[in-house]
Amino acid sequence: MSPLFILVLLLALASGPAQARDAAAALMQESWPSGSAGGQGEEQVSFESEDPFTLRHVGAAPKREVSARLYLPEDTEEPVPAVILLHGAGGVMGARELTYARQFADMGVAALVLDAFGNRREMARGFIQRLLEITEAMLLADAYAGLAYLDDRPEVDGERVALIGFSYGAMATMFAAYEQVAEIYSPEGRRFAGHATFYGPCIARFRDNRATGAPLLMLIGSEDEITDPARCAAVAEELRDGGAEVAMIVYEGAYHQWDGARPGPRRTGRNLAPCELTVTASGRVRDGRTFIPMADPLTRRLILGLCAGAEGYLMGRDEAVRARSNADLGRFLAEVLSAPRETAAQ
Repeated sequence: MSPLFILVLLLALASGPAQARDAAAALMQESWPSGSAGGQGEEQVSFESEDPFTLRHVGAAPKREVSARLYLPEDTEEPVPAVILLHGAGGVMGARELTYARQFADMGVAALVLDAFGNRREMARGFIQRLLEITEAMLLADAYAGLAYLDDRPEVDGERVALIGFSYGAMATMFAAYEQVAEIYSPEGRRFAGHATFYGPCIARFRDNRATGAPLLMLIGSEDEITDPARCAAVAEELRDGGAEVAMIVYEGAYHQWDGARPGPRRTGRNLAPCELTVTASGRVRDGRTFIPMADPLTRRLILGLCAGAEGYLMGRDEAVRARSNADLGRFLAEVLSAPRETAAQ
């Protein structure tokens, strides 16, 4: 850890509220709690979201009530910082999203676990069908609806909420770092304080590269075939040019889903790494090779069917990498969630 980082973090801790300071200190622990307690335990909550197929449908899409799991720390006498957890293509996992949520609650950080697939079971059930029908735009709708919900909870400091995404959810989390996306979902100005992505495919480029200004942490594995380090580095540079602070960490020897339930390596799925999508300033999504617009499930199936590799990708749990990513995420969140309000809200 660099002396400059320590200095910046100490200054942030000194100026932040007591609850944020306590959470930051816990996040910096060498060993995270097991999460067996989970703060006050799990609370089922609900709020209104919508079903936009693309960014252009936001605001005009059908509304729906979505449920989520909320984990609050034991001490909420003063508002606490929070994270929103956005699942991957396999849905919410006990070994991943729910474990992280309980760990965060035990460290003084509220955690809201979203379930975009579970809330839209009537739209799709199978693995492939869910990826075709339940889009990143819908995951983002739930994420911003969750942010608004947490902002209304008296136990939570709505200006200190970070978005954390895994795989498919990481793609949506990267999108949320762009101001264009934030303006569409939250025109009133509500923003995430930070974004962290775990093994997210970097397949989309935005023509409007303005960033919200909130920092982004990208965590990927060197052996994860669905994440292309060069493409992810290009996205990181794009966001830096747009005004965001971006850090990308590559874990040597790590496969996809190093924090999942099953050891590996094992091969699964279809590989999205060859896909190239472009998001225009008007919110249209086009295939970077054929220029076909992705406007509905049919065109989405066509585009992804043409570009995705049938060979799949390797995945597998790795306890050593999980410990390292805990430490890197903890340092990132300790700074982001304890920053002065004017910084966190930018």
